[in-house]
Amino acid sequence: MTTPDKPIHAGADHPSIKPAKTGVLIANLGTPDATDYWSMRRYLSQFLSDRRVIDYPRWKWQPILQMIILTLRPSKSGAAYRSIWNTEKNESPLLTVTRAQCEKIALEMAKAYGDNVIVDFCMRYGNPSTESVIRKMKDQGVDRIVFFPLYPQYSAPTTATANDEVFRTLMQMNWQPYIRTVPAYYDHPGYITALANSVRTAYAELGKKPDILLTSYHGVPLRYLTEGDPYHCQCQKTTRLLKQELGWDDTEIKVTFQSKFGPEQWIEPYTVEEVARLAKAGQTNIAVIAPAFSSDCVETLEEINEEIKDSFMDAGGVNFTYIPCLNDNDEHIDLLVNILKTEMSGWI
Repeated sequence: MTTPDKPIHAGADHPSIKPAKTGVLIANLGTPDATDYWSMRRYLSQFLSDRRVIDYPRWKWQPILQMIILTLRPSKSGAAYRSIWNTEKNESPLLTVTRAQCEKIALEMAKAYGDNVIVDFCMRYGNPSTESVIRKMKDQGVDRIVFFPLYPQYSAPTTATANDEVFRTLMQMNWQPYIRTVPAYYDHPGYITALANSVRTAYAELGKKPDILLTSYHGVPLRYLTEGDPYHCQCQKTTRLLKQELGWDDTEIKVTFQSKFGPEQWIEPYTVEEVARLAKAGQTNIAVIAPAFSSDCVETLEEINEEIKDSFMDAGGVNFTYIPCLNDNDEHIDLLVNILKTEMSGWI
């Protein structure tokens, strides 16, 4: 006699096996569990110990990190997070948005595939961890996973480290699920259209069109570019395609980079310096969008809309408009679902 959760020729003592399902796992950068000193220290230690993020020799970097940076930075970072914290749910906005994206993708997958697809999300740093979610999916019967790092532009400190964490988890599993990783989508027509529509919507609500739109991307050290990381080129192409979609000329849009960390040279121009330069040059009405972020987070809500805005206003700026990330708006969800359906072909 057989049961539905065992192979046809299995003996009575054969362990139960759940019906095979396909998993969709979306991933974002990460979030601290809280804004207190020790929560921030744990999160920053994990993040800044990643060799994809900081690739200095461990013997040189770890003493600096553990004894200096992680003594001072948790308090400053905690204050930044507190200024944007979702107090109602007691979590970071990134966690709130990523969960909402996951729930909407799951609804669309259920419409298309019923209960044959399980959708979940994880964080590269913090919780829910990549390992915990992959193991949970395996326990639910998932034998193949489409892993989707939500980074439109590829870079080693983002896409690559997210993929690394998946494969590190698989190295510890005797029965591994099959894995497909979703590539960067920096030039996907649906992504460019969604960005353009978000700009059109924001501009339509303003009384006066901004003098210029800055596309502010998270920065990386300049040597990453010379070592072969395609991130800088993909950022430039995203902005060029966005400009074409909007029908603008070069004077109406410009690429900048934010979040510089450490003493070495990063790719330029730096957003925080560029907004001050624009204000001093008489361009006192500007807008900023962050195309490299799929979800609003501390780098957009606090760094752009507080620190970078302050730099602009202090230099004589008058009107500063931050255009939110695509987050869980329907056009963005449709884009992500369409990409996933393409990557799932042959599995469903």
